[in-house]
Amino acid sequence: MKTNFFAMIHRMRYINRWGLMRNTEIENIQEHSHDVAVIAHLLALVRKEYFAGGRICPDPEKVVVMALYHDLPEIITGDMPKPVKYHNAPMEKTYKEIEEGASRTLLAMLPQELSCRYQAWLLPDREDPETKEALELVKAADCFSAYIKCVDEQKVGNREFDRAKLEIEDRLKAFDLPEVRWFMQNALPAYAKSLDEINFDFNFKDPDCDNRSV
Repeated sequence: MKTNFFAMIHRMRYINRWGLMRNTEIENIQEHSHDVAVIAHLLALVRKEYFAGGRICPDPEKVVVMALYHDLPEIITGDMPKPVKYHNAPMEKTYKEIEEGASRTLLAMLPQELSCRYQAWLLPDREDPETKEALELVKAADCFSAYIKCVDEQKVGNREFDRAKLEIEDRLKAFDLPEVRWFMQNALPAYAKSLDEINFDFNFKDPDCDNRSV
């Protein structure tokens, strides 16, 4: 029953993102995956809470796990720059096949019973309606994480990310999802603030949640 799978996950911290860009602060895929999981979870909750009418609302907890593992193949493949990954359709198709192979390699490190459990996260069923919606939220959260990285770099005067920020903003608008617009309007502006500009309220009062489950 011994497994190397979790030791491999631990190595996510060694795979850095933005390899072609001059960074003032290095970001690895472990940190990035946590950011994506937090944001994707929020997007799922916002859809469920405010924009559920007539729409598929994926389980927020399912969305979190999918986000947490969305870049797991990069433990093996590394983080390939987007201009290379999406250079043309054949290149994109080939890279997706390589990522799928990397996921299968990681799954093979698990005992069979656990492998069957993790397969839903590493090789999601893209034909399942709820899974498709969950993946869309993870993709949006992935873009938000990249956008926030650009904001962080601009805050310290690094102009290397100026164009990337504009391109990512266009991709976020293209989602045309109300929960994405909600995040852009209500959560995203705070990322540009300094710590002194963020107000702390130490007189927190418990909200009246009426025993609601999230």
